[in-house]
Amino acid sequence: MTDDRDALHAVSPLDGRYARYTEPLVEYASEAALMRARVRVEVEYLLALADLDATPLSLDDETRTELRSLYEGFDADDARTIKAYETEGHAGRSATNHDVKAVEYFVRDGTERDIGPWVHFALTSEDVNNLAHRLLLGPAVEEVIVPAIRGVRDALAALAREHRDLPMLAHTHGQPATPTTFGKEMAVFAARLATVLGELDRVTDRLSGKLAGASGTYAAHHAAYPEVDWRAFSREFVGSLGLSHTSLSTQVNPCDDIESVFNSLKAVNNVLLDLDRDCWTYVSMRYLGQEAVEGETGSSTMPHKVNPIDFENSEGNLSKANSDLTFLADYVTTSRLQRDLSDSTVKRNVGAALAHCLIGYRKAATGLEKVVPRASVMREDLESNPEVIGEAVQTILRREGHEDAYERVKALSRGQRASLEDFRELFADLDVDESVRAELRALTPDTYTGLAGDLVDELDG
Repeated sequence: MTDDRDALHAVSPLDGRYARYTEPLVEYASEAALMRARVRVEVEYLLALADLDATPLSLDDETRTELRSLYEGFDADDARTIKAYETEGHAGRSATNHDVKAVEYFVRDGTERDIGPWVHFALTSEDVNNLAHRLLLGPAVEEVIVPAIRGVRDALAALAREHRDLPMLAHTHGQPATPTTFGKEMAVFAARLATVLGELDRVTDRLSGKLAGASGTYAAHHAAYPEVDWRAFSREFVGSLGLSHTSLSTQVNPCDDIESVFNSLKAVNNVLLDLDRDCWTYVSMRYLGQEAVEGETGSSTMPHKVNPIDFENSEGNLSKANSDLTFLADYVTTSRLQRDLSDSTVKRNVGAALAHCLIGYRKAATGLEKVVPRASVMREDLESNPEVIGEAVQTILRREGHEDAYERVKALSRGQRASLEDFRELFADLDVDESVRAELRALTPDTYTGLAGDLVDELDG
């Protein structure tokens, strides 16, 4: 076995079986991506130091371009070079056994200028790491995760509009209930997704970074240049990276902002888990058919089957994602005293949680693309459960002043099957105007859907 293992030999299915789904996250969640982000922080911090009047560091435009190219043109060879600094030594240096120190040496050796003393000047590793992680997490969510969620939301909205008026028996407590429309039920999920997406966007925009030294006091910075307003410097530098500024911290950025992102992702996943389970149930009830894929096997022994595997796969991956996100949200917000390193290895699993999310979203979208509502099955089920008009009957009778309306309908239908003819016999015995009797006789399960179709029109976009 070599280090260049193919997908069939990957330890995790994220880089094996599901690699084609998770590939878009490589740019944000791989170790090479973290290296690149660290190089960016180190370089931009160096340039910011050079802009201070207090420091003797002066960098011309050519050198600045050269330094920025270290992360702008970062490639696989650069990642391997940094790994060599860390694990085996490189360019005459011994192995650092420290991933951030390896990045520092990479930047130092990336130019012929004498900048060595100023690379990583007065910083602690967490100053670099907390910024680097956020420079990856924000774009990963915005560029990969959110578009995938919007894809599911758009598919739901399309189904809702197409089938806004398709009547369907509802089920509350697993029992036949007041009819709805298939479109309205899909619109509910689309609206819920839009709400939680808005919250995810909000918390992602508020990712916050710190740069305040080993105990969050700017001690080394202040010792070297007490005349510099390091708090203002930190605020401006962190802002230049597109992040909000954390003004009070220990060595560790408290990570409450990242916790909010994880919790928002869980909220998204909970909506889609609900969708997956409902769609699975609709398939089992035959309300939804599935388009068969040419050459695809549904069951190894039952040739007729087209299994709801996409919804099942989505459910499994989103459940795993939520487990990981719960753990991460709980863990990253804690640190013993001013710093412990247990969170460092934990944060390396953020990409895995995002990957399970992404697989779940794509599988849900694929499942929605395959489903076909079966209007005839839905109609048959509505016709087989005429007792669901009982709610309308007793409500109209209440309107007409019948105090025993609920009890009369209950006696006719509770716990037993009641036909439309049974209801019509009831209507014939009622002391009501003929216009009300005609209103009652016109009631049918497939038309008793209220404003369900109109509610679909409340979807935005």
